Amino acid sequence: MSLLGQQVLRLHCLLLLLSVVCCTPPEDPIKCSKGNSNCTITNSYGTFPDRSVCRAGAAAYPATEEELITIVANATRNGLKMKVATRFSHSIPKLVCPGRDDGLLISTKLLNKVLNVDAAAMTMTVGSGVTLRDLISVAANAKLALPYTPYWWGLTIGGLLGTGAHGSTLWGKGSSVHDYVTGLTIVSPGTAADGFVKVRRLKEGDEELNAARVSLGVLGVISQVTFKLEPLFKRSITYVTKNDSDLGDEVLSFGRKNEFADITWYPSQQKAVYRVDNRVASNTSGDGLYDFIPFRTTTSLTLALIRTTEENQESSNDADGKCFGAKFLSGFLSTSAYGLTNNGILFTGYPVNGYQHRLQSSGTCLDSLPDAYITACAWDHNVKGEFFFQTTFSVALSVVKDFIQDVQNLVKLKPKALCGVELYNGILMRYVTASNGYLGKQEDAVDFDITYYRSKDPLTPRLYEDILEEIEQLAVFKYGALPHWGKNRNVAFEGAFAKYKNGQEFLRVKKVYDPLGLFSSEWTDQVLGLKGGLTIVKEGCALEGLCRCTEDIHCAPNKGYFCRPGNIYKDARVCTRLNSTKPLILKTTATDGDEGLPVKGLAVAGKLCCLGYGQGKPPASHLRFGSVGGPVIKRDFQGSAGSNNPKFSSTDTSNPLSAPAPPRPAPHCSPPTLGAASQPASQPEAQHPKPQKSNLLLLSRSLALW
Repeated sequence: MSLLGQQVLRLHCLLLLLSVVCCTPPEDPIKCSKGNSNCTITNSYGTFPDRSVCRAGAAAYPATEEELITIVANATRNGLKMKVATRFSHSIPKLVCPGRDDGLLISTKLLNKVLNVDAAAMTMTVGSGVTLRDLISVAANAKLALPYTPYWWGLTIGGLLGTGAHGSTLWGKGSSVHDYVTGLTIVSPGTAADGFVKVRRLKEGDEELNAARVSLGVLGVISQVTFKLEPLFKRSITYVTKNDSDLGDEVLSFGRKNEFADITWYPSQQKAVYRVDNRVASNTSGDGLYDFIPFRTTTSLTLALIRTTEENQESSNDADGKCFGAKFLSGFLSTSAYGLTNNGILFTGYPVNGYQHRLQSSGTCLDSLPDAYITACAWDHNVKGEFFFQTTFSVALSVVKDFIQDVQNLVKLKPKALCGVELYNGILMRYVTASNGYLGKQEDAVDFDITYYRSKDPLTPRLYEDILEEIEQLAVFKYGALPHWGKNRNVAFEGAFAKYKNGQEFLRVKKVYDPLGLFSSEWTDQVLGLKGGLTIVKEGCALEGLCRCTEDIHCAPNKGYFCRPGNIYKDARVCTRLNSTKPLILKTTATDGDEGLPVKGLAVAGKLCCLGYGQGKPPASHLRFGSVGGPVIKRDFQGSAGSNNPKFSSTDTSNPLSAPAPPRPAPHCSPPTLGAASQPASQPEAQHPKPQKSNLLLLSRSLALW
């Protein structure tokens, strides 16, 4: 890593450590050009997995259940598609996209009131737009607590129920928030006899509540939710760092032994950070606070410098720079106790003891006044900051050791491969248990949360693209992992619905609640197995997780990335960077613009070619290139010999190409020898013969293989 990159990292760490609550909170994800009509919606990251723009005809902001009922009735009467939008729209997939551009977005932003707290019964009823932070705070004021929650408090209650969000535990009812719901009101379309709206108030014992616990928003709009809480309690947290050599053996026993256990794994550093976290007596001294450092405000300038550094590392294949940065940042977080303080100000040592509401969740970058984006949450799309993928899945406890060992074997093959993941604080491993929710977790499992770099250019591969794709496919296809409904790329959802034993029961309830599918969209129909199209096959689709590659063109062959089997999971199909020193042969026919004669060409090592004249004059040219005995990609070519800007469009891939005999040289052009052809593609272009411009086709460097 460059000296500048090291300085940027140190500046970033310092600013995180010294940050105060002063930053621009995320804006409303709904944007309308005419009042509340002609709208678009995005997520908090500004981009969906397929980079599409979600449009809607209008948006509505009910503040009461009565207003919500009227809105749903009117939309149903008019046959409008509807989708629920939350305050921060934190889900990555296209859950909020209506089925049509004239659809209606129903925001729960103003359904943000705590409706009832019954301290004696230890229950709380809230509007679906209440944030997790507000629920935690109000419960604590009543000396109550929700025992297990996500670590990020910028989620609304309706949103976290819709996606099955969770904390970490193998104890009690488990870590999924929806398993602590005892009552729920949902507003759905109705018949004309119903006034075009139906209000259902579900309670424990109602079988349909298990469908509504995790609904993906396809059953209607959740209006109110009632939770069963516990008396407020204290916890004690200590982080312990160990070598990861026995992680597969430790993972199960550690989760059983510690109530709020989780593990942060740094595979390339061969270490794991164990969170030893349990309840303690309420009279235990300590008033600890957890303000997780990556969830704090950061200056926009620092974010831009960090992103620029990462982009430069990617473009220059600087794995060493990423590994240096990962070690530096993980060391900083460890020294800073990840944001824990013993008294709300300073960290003086482990254990950190404190009340549940001060330790269970954080996100202070949301709690602020606008400052014109001088500072922001790190992933706010209004500034140049983090831009990433999140691959998150749950692997059953029965096979999690084998999965961990497979990942470790991949790291042995390519030790630097996951340094990029470690720049985003490694792999977070949380514990989840089997749920009563039809679309909840099906068995006790470990949830792996993996965040990693995403290019602004959808056709640009990542460093170690193949390793991350193989881990994703290992989990989902070899080990049958379940995807997190609120995260992930399209690939993780392939065949997911079939893994839910009560999936058909959920669809039965869906048909009753919304027979016309007004709350469904193309995306939800795809993930629920009701229609095809979840896999989007096009050039570069595997780079974005829109498909599993089956052809080289699904990767980035012009940048040296080809579709190949996995390194250890041979059924995987991943985009692998090839550094072949074999001759790279390009056969092409093109029309000579000067003399109107067809021209044949030969490219060596992905560089410029020499051309010779052939017979006939094809009306359209065709390109075919690849390495000898290796990948072949076909391209249609438009242009003439001597063109500096030939145009190509992909058609498909083919079988490996055998080296052809060199074409007859054109005047003033000497074909390269096999000795020259065997030089690595990364050699300077000057090593290759420079053909004459006259009667020659100069191929774009975008065709050069790495």
